[in-house]
Amino acid sequence: MGWVLFFDGDCAFCSRSVREVAKRDKHGNVSFAPLQGKLGTELGFSRHAASKGGTMILLRESDGKVFSRSDSWLELARALGGGWRFLSVFRWVPRALRDWIYQLVADNRHLLIGKGDSCSLADPEVSKRLRE
Repeated sequence: MGWVLFFDGDCAFCSRSVREVAKRDKHGNVSFAPLQGKLGTELGFSRHAASKGGTMILLRESDGKVFSRSDSWLELARALGGGWRFLSVFRWVPRALRDWIYQLVADNRHLLIGKGDSCSLADPEVSKRLRE
């Protein structure tokens, strides 16, 4: 089963997160695509790449199910497997609270890391799994 992680390609915080996911994804289950890219645009996800308050989208390819906001992080933990699955306990936290925390980070992501002019994913492991 594969997943595609859509991220804001203009966001240094998002790019760093993608590099971290690639490092922890020992089985290569997750591929990556910028929200502003061809695939993101075709699927209608590019609208989520806002300058403030954007979101990460995770697509499970086996059934086409789409996860966003805090649900995307919980499904991502499932995709990574191993010890990351412990994060599934947070499914018991009401989605409204989880999404509020997610949005707080999303709204302040450029302050946390900065805003890049372009996607900075020079890591070879990420590059070979990057989709347009």
